[in-house]
Amino acid sequence: MSPAATRGDQRRAALLEALDQALREAGPHARLEDINVADLSRRAGVTRSAFYFYFENKAAAVAALMDEMEDDAWDAAGLLGGDGAMSERIATAIRSVVEGWRRRTHVHRAMLEARATSPAVRERWEQRIAAFVEVVAALVESERAAGRAPAGPPATALATALLDLNDRTLERLVRAADTTGEDHIDAVVHLWTSAIYGRTTP
Repeated sequence: MSPAATRGDQRRAALLEALDQALREAGPHARLEDINVADLSRRAGVTRSAFYFYFENKAAAVAALMDEMEDDAWDAAGLLGGDGAMSERIATAIRSVVEGWRRRTHVHRAMLEARATSPAVRERWEQRIAAFVEVVAALVESERAAGRAPAGPPATALATALLDLNDRTLERLVRAADTTGEDHIDAVVHLWTSAIYGRTTP
């Protein structure tokens, strides 16, 4: 990698770190539109034009911040292929995602705003969800093929519905964190295992 490319990566990372800090400091009632690009650039030690070199707008920068959270989600998806009872693996994966989001509610809050206002960010979000749908659908199909899960709705449709449930739960975590406790997460796990297996202990 050339020195110029390295400096470019550092500037981009500095801008994302500045955005992360600004979102944390802004608090739960702030809006993305209240975040000032000039202020972000000053925090990052770059020019305002540099921000727009790396990101089309603030929504695109928020989408880039989501990459780290997506990595956590993929790590959680990997847990579905581990050892032990599938019900336990599903519970562990869901709790892993929730805990990751709890640590970064400021980013997810901004992402909800960004995907509601930016068609490009919304498309990127849908592409991410589609990738996770493939993983869950493959799990459902393999469990059915092994005789551990009964026949039911098409695997892709079921996976989409379950991930919609997760999406709403994570949004609830951001919008009303005080009401999204362990009982709620337990209920989400119950719905996942019941939907896939027709019971809660496969």
